[in-house]
Amino acid sequence: MAKVKITETVLRDAHQSLIATRMTLDEMRPILSTMDKVGYYSAEVWGGATYDSCLRFLDEDPWERLRVIRKEMPNTKLQMLFRGQNMLGYRHYADDVVEYLVQRSIANGIDIIRIFDALNDVRNLRTAIKAAKKEKGHAQVAISYTTGEVFTDEYYVNYAKQIEEEGADSICIKDMAALLTPYRAADLVKAIKGAVKIPVQLHTHYTSGLASMCIMKGVESGLDMVDTAMSPLANGTSHAPTESIVAAFQGTEYDTGLDLVLLNEIRGYFMKLREKYIKSGQLDPKMLAVDANALIYQVPGGMLSNLLSQLKQAGKEDKLTEVLEEVPRVRKDSGFPPLVTPTSQIVGTQAVFNVIMGERYKMVTKEFKSMVKGEYGKTPMPIDPAFRKKILGDEKPIDCRPADLLKPELDKLRKECAEWSEQEEDVLSYAQFGQVAEKFFEKRRNKKVGIDSAHFDKENNVHPV
Repeated sequence: MAKVKITETVLRDAHQSLIATRMTLDEMRPILSTMDKVGYYSAEVWGGATYDSCLRFLDEDPWERLRVIRKEMPNTKLQMLFRGQNMLGYRHYADDVVEYLVQRSIANGIDIIRIFDALNDVRNLRTAIKAAKKEKGHAQVAISYTTGEVFTDEYYVNYAKQIEEEGADSICIKDMAALLTPYRAADLVKAIKGAVKIPVQLHTHYTSGLASMCIMKGVESGLDMVDTAMSPLANGTSHAPTESIVAAFQGTEYDTGLDLVLLNEIRGYFMKLREKYIKSGQLDPKMLAVDANALIYQVPGGMLSNLLSQLKQAGKEDKLTEVLEEVPRVRKDSGFPPLVTPTSQIVGTQAVFNVIMGERYKMVTKEFKSMVKGEYGKTPMPIDPAFRKKILGDEKPIDCRPADLLKPELDKLRKECAEWSEQEEDVLSYAQFGQVAEKFFEKRRNKKVGIDSAHFDKENNVHPV
C-alpha cells in the first residue's frame, strides 16, 4: 500500500494555471486511457474555471467532457473543484441549485468533490457537503491557506475540527497563492493531523519555487495525499512535477508505488502539447519561472500584477509600495479575509482607491461594501462595529448564512432556459453563466441543423447553410 497518494492535476488546475484553462477535450482524449493505468489516488479533471472556459471559449459542453473522461478512465477516481455556495460561478446560489449541481456532477462521473470557501466560512460549505454525502460522493473540504497575524495553528486547527464535524471525508490545505513555506507546512500538517482523524491533502503552487520542498516536509509530517502535475505543465504558477515527487519518495517509506516508465510515456505526450502551446502563444515561457514577489509582499502573484495594472491605468505606478503597505491594513479593517478569489480582488482594489484618493475609504467599491456587510459570509475575525458603520451607514449587516436569504430558484431557471434545453444539466449551465450559456446553446443547435448564425442576414431573415 502506497504511503503517499498522488492527485494528478494536469487535466484541470495545471492548464488553468498556465494557459487560462484552454486545453480541449480533443487534446486530452488520446492520453486518457494511458493515464488510467497509472494508479493515481485521483485525477482532477473538472470544476474550477473549466466549466466557464468550455462554454465561453472552447465551444464545448462541459458535461460531455466529464462523461468522456469518465468513460476513458474507468479505474481512476475523478475529482472536481467546487466553490461552496458559489458552485462554479461568481455569486451565491440558492441551496436547490447547489444540491442539483452536486447531484448531476456525481451522476456524470465525479467521485471526489473538493469544496472550499474564500472566507473559510463553514456555513457556505454545508449544503455542498450534505449533497455530496447524500449522493455517496467523497466530500473533501479545502482550507483556504493564507498568512497574517490571526492565521495561527490554532485558527487552522479549529477550522479543521469544524470541517470534520460537518461530515467531510478528508481535508485539503489549499495554498493557491504559493505562500506556504517548507517548515510552516511541516508545523501546520502536524497540528491538523493531531487534531482530526480524516486524511489530509496538500495543494500548493510552484509560483514561489517552494512547492516540492513543502510537499517533502509535509509528507514527513504525515500528509496522506498531495497534488502534482505532469512535468511539461508543472512548475511556475502550476504545481510540483509528478515524476519528480514520485522519484523523490521511491524506495522510501513514503513510496507512491507509481511507475516512472509509464509516467515518462505520458510526459512525452504532454511535451508535444506544451510545444504546441508555446508556438501558438498560449503558453508564455515566463509563466514557468519562479516569482519570489509573493514571498516578499505576502500577496498572491496574480494580485500583485493586478494591483500594478490598476495603478498604471491611473498613472500612479510609483504608489505600488504604498498600496502593498495598505493591503494588510485593509485586510485588518475588513476582518482579515484570505487573499483568494474573489476577496483578493476586493481588498486590492480598495487598497488602490485608499492610496490614490489620498484619503482612506473616501471611495468604497460596491464589492468591498458587500463583504463588510456580510454578503460573502462571515470573515475570519469580527469587523469593528465603528468601521462597519462608517462603510455601511444606516444599512444593517447580515449575520445569517447569505444563502438563507435566497429563495429556491431551480424551477424558475428551468422555465427561463426551456427553449434551449437538450439535457437536464443545461439548466446548470444557464444558472451559472446566463448569456454565455445561451450563446453556447445557440451554436450547439445551429451545428445540429447545419446553419451559421454568425452570418445571419437580418434584413432578409436568412441563415446561410
